[in-house]
Amino acid sequence: MAGRPRRIAILSVHTCPLAELGGKKTGGMNVYIRELSGEMSRLGFQVDIFTRYQDSCEAHLGASESAGVRVIHIPAGPSSALPAAAIYDHLPEFTQGVLDYARQQGISYDLIHSHYWLSGWVAQRLKAEWKVPLIQMFHTLGHMKNRVAVSPDEMEPPLRMQVEQETMRKADCLVAATPAEKIQMMWLYRADMHKIRIIPPGVDIETFHPIPRSEARSELGIPPEEKLLLFVGRLEPLKGIDSLMQAIVLLREQLPALAERLCVSIIGGAFDPPDQQDMELRRLQKLREELKLDDLVTFVGGRGQAMLPYYYSAAEVVIMPSHYESFGMVALEAMACGTPVVASEVGGLAYLIQDGTTGFHVPDRDPVELAGKIRLLLENSELREDMSRAAVSYAAQYAWPRIAGQIKALYDEFTLE
Repeated sequence: MAGRPRRIAILSVHTCPLAELGGKKTGGMNVYIRELSGEMSRLGFQVDIFTRYQDSCEAHLGASESAGVRVIHIPAGPSSALPAAAIYDHLPEFTQGVLDYARQQGISYDLIHSHYWLSGWVAQRLKAEWKVPLIQMFHTLGHMKNRVAVSPDEMEPPLRMQVEQETMRKADCLVAATPAEKIQMMWLYRADMHKIRIIPPGVDIETFHPIPRSEARSELGIPPEEKLLLFVGRLEPLKGIDSLMQAIVLLREQLPALAERLCVSIIGGAFDPPDQQDMELRRLQKLREELKLDDLVTFVGGRGQAMLPYYYSAAEVVIMPSHYESFGMVALEAMACGTPVVASEVGGLAYLIQDGTTGFHVPDRDPVELAGKIRLLLENSELREDMSRAAVSYAAQYAWPRIAGQIKALYDEFTLE
């Protein structure tokens, strides 16, 4: 190892970290991998990110390399987008593609850091071939998603949980974002507690920082008198957007004068214009119509990272009514911009948000409590300003350089003799 930088193979099979955010497969994990890789490069590591080639990769192939970080697109199966279960069938081809690439380039790796269960399957095989340590982070767990699913369509297949359990057994180290996730891995998968390290994701406080509200609203074309409520995330049932809409109905009944100035923006889904073929979007649009919220709730589609700080800073409150979140990157970004967060007391959100200080917790699937906490913040500007200051200070603890230092210490543990 002496004489060359340590080289890390990061696996993100099903989604490219360069892809635009807001789609079905793009979210917090993409941000995590992209930001972590850049930080590891700055700390002296060479990082290769392996991801499955898709047609959508064409838009960013030219941006796939930077100092110390490469994104390598491996053909595996059709180049069209595939659901996770279908990608599984092409994992042997992906694995062989990674092995061939390393051999052809004459590259050896010192460590594998894989993300999500599909990457875990590949990582097990690469670990056996390369004889190097394997660090795994799942980001979400199949068992936890199934515990909150309300329809068969939302259920994860048994295959996923099987692969997750096998990966937990074979990995050298498991990274959990929160104490809750560590307990879930031990309880639901019988993971070895001694393998699990709790290291949360980070936030780029250079990008996500408070912008004066007047400036943010001017940039977005939002009138000064409007009260903006914001949701940011993928459009899928477990995000709980139904509860948000039901809470807005209650607010409209309780505060009819305020409702005239209320604006609810839902950021997520395909980029502008929103993908009309998306089943969840169509379902939510139908619900909006049934609840007579067309004049209050707007689906604005996906928005890039550069624009999100303006939305966060322009909003009175960011709302996360999720049924399950392993961490909650959106909450951290919002707090870094000085915006209080009202969120379900589930998973990582229960740890990340300081109830009564940086935002509020509410019970999952409880529109009444959700409406009550939103109303409290809308009607109390002093409370909102206190929470804003506390949120910025709290989010600074998660600045990426600090988090990357913890990951570096983990890499050092497994790669330095």
